[in-house]
Amino acid sequence: MTPDRLAPLQETRRRLGQQRWRGLVWLTGAADACRREALALWQGDDWPSPLWVAAEPVEGIEASRWLPAAKARTRLGGEQDLVVMDAVSAESGFDPEAFGALAGTLRAGGLLVLMTPSDWGARPDADYRRLAEHPWRAEQLSARYLARLARLLRADERVIHWTAGEVPPRLRLPEAPPAGAPSTSGDGDCLTRDQAEAVARLTRLRRRRPLVLTADRGRGKTAALGIACARLLAAGESDILVTAPRPSSVAGLFERLAALCPEGQRCGNAFEAGRGRVAFLPPDALAQLAEQGEVGGPGRLLLVDEAAAIPAPLLGRWLDVFPRIAFATTLHGYEGSGRGFALRFRERLARQTPDWRACHLAEPIRWAEGDPLEALTSRLLLLDAEPAASPSAAETPALRRLDRDALARDEPRLRALFGLLVQAHYRTTPADLRRLLDGPGVAITVLEAGPALQGVVVSGDEGGFAAGLAEQVARGERRPRGHLLAQSLAAHAGEREALTARLRRVLRIAVPAERRRHGAGRRLVEGEVARARRDGIELLGASFGAEPGLQAFWQAAGFRAVRLGLTRETATGEHALMVVRPTGPAGQRLVERLQARFHRQLPGLLAFELAELAPAVVVALFAEAPAAPLGDEDRRDLDDVAFGHREPALARPALQALVRSRAGRQDEALALLAAWAFQGREAAWLAARLGVSGKRGVQAWLREAVARLLDGERGLSPGEAGR
Repeated sequence: MTPDRLAPLQETRRRLGQQRWRGLVWLTGAADACRREALALWQGDDWPSPLWVAAEPVEGIEASRWLPAAKARTRLGGEQDLVVMDAVSAESGFDPEAFGALAGTLRAGGLLVLMTPSDWGARPDADYRRLAEHPWRAEQLSARYLARLARLLRADERVIHWTAGEVPPRLRLPEAPPAGAPSTSGDGDCLTRDQAEAVARLTRLRRRRPLVLTADRGRGKTAALGIACARLLAAGESDILVTAPRPSSVAGLFERLAALCPEGQRCGNAFEAGRGRVAFLPPDALAQLAEQGEVGGPGRLLLVDEAAAIPAPLLGRWLDVFPRIAFATTLHGYEGSGRGFALRFRERLARQTPDWRACHLAEPIRWAEGDPLEALTSRLLLLDAEPAASPSAAETPALRRLDRDALARDEPRLRALFGLLVQAHYRTTPADLRRLLDGPGVAITVLEAGPALQGVVVSGDEGGFAAGLAEQVARGERRPRGHLLAQSLAAHAGEREALTARLRRVLRIAVPAERRRHGAGRRLVEGEVARARRDGIELLGASFGAEPGLQAFWQAAGFRAVRLGLTRETATGEHALMVVRPTGPAGQRLVERLQARFHRQLPGLLAFELAELAPAVVVALFAEAPAAPLGDEDRRDLDDVAFGHREPALARPALQALVRSRAGRQDEALALLAAWAFQGREAAWLAARLGVSGKRGVQAWLREAVARLLDGERGLSPGEAGR
């Protein structure tokens, strides 16, 4: 390409820079032609920080400037002024998460060049291999998602549509005076007034007054946390804990910390300056240490970034443990849904800490208001999807199976549906939209009354393996893509039939906040059970983070636990629980075997691998086991504990039997008794939760709790201990 042919793009870049905006160049054509054009652009201008994203290195591009899409998150917190994304080569495809992450790293005046075939959306690309579950191949899948992207790009006047081999067009931009710099903050370390206000609030955190910091991407939220950490260290704070879904989420925090504390030193995921220390802990490790009483306590400080991607129950536990705490979250981003965070967690905040405060960062830092790329990225990936208002409908709600071809072309309906799914789930990513539209075996059912969406359930088919393959999977010799429920039950429970039978898994279920607890979720599940029976499916299942509220929902719908993960999931801080419900005769027999095996294993697991499982979860699991009445010997031992002087530990089998026999009720005392009887919780742990002193107080509480349970009364609450 001659320099003259680049002139339109150079002029566009100049004008974007004046407005402090960024632009998207959609380069289409054959793979070789697209690469030649992009290389000419790369080499024909001064790009201080360019990045080429492709599956394989590109001749003429330095190794340090090339990145495979799977490593896009490693650049979070950095800045680029040119990003070339290869979605045209045979080995490269469009990675939604990489696109979303890297678009946010592009600074004002920068260009994002997306290379695709001219007929993009006519067929799946190479990245669909991640979507192709056994026995599907990528080329067999639909490409509704890509066709939708192409349709939106063609309709957007601010997209620079450049056909390889032709002169790129000039972008039509409104005539306007150049955009100024971000507002003056009056703070030498902060770039906007919003950021300065956030830092001021973070450095003034008070006991039992949590701060909730919200922002869209590019507003300097994570940098504000880093600035606040530097000032807290300078003020004498000795120990600050930071958590987020992954270390890369807080890269910007440590960068600002290092810049403002040059005398400090970074060691892995910790930064030390003088006598102070800022340390990152992943959610699972933090949850475990909090459970053991090794973190938290009077005066301790915790900063939680991307809180929307962490389950509300886990956040609630930290709220109890850390007197000073701040929750920061992106409202519309790839890390999770800030709207869902607000709905799920703010109610708990108001209940536990009614004096909590909110702070919102609205002004962009890397670009100016009205930036075309920010709006386009949100529209393409539905990062800003919100559930539509759900007005009261006169019509009776009805279940309806959606046609995915029609859904992909109905943007308002797709936006409302995906917004509802995002709101209800803490781990929604841009790639989930592609799975929704093109995942093999995926079905979408909605509950609606006229135009009002009152709920949605997404399911996927699993199993149906040949006997030989099922045997290899059960022995750990093969691991075909997908089939989470079927493969887990085979590999961990030894049930080959879980692979050979036809199973169906509920992938997502969501109901608008104002419609919850009105039976909509139960109706969606019953609809899936009926559809599974009609389709010849033997077993319907689901998997979720073990938490009493979710357990109660699935138990009420007739599902039973058959597997519990032995370790907490890194992102959720919860143990993954699998539940199933039979929908055919073979499924009934399979469920009976799975349940029997699970409840035979459970006591041993609670004593060792699951010794720190939440006690309320333990009781809910025992409630599903067949209830055995107390025998005469058990009653005699329990009487001796409650009304005599028998050491409770010497009557542990009887106390375990008591817990099992009363597991249908849910109260805190029964849960704590289960923690002592099955998990071996120490006296210090129990004393801290009961508000009593030492082993003597715990023993007194144990005796009274046993007495009350024997009498059939409610369990003794911690506040009544020792009376």
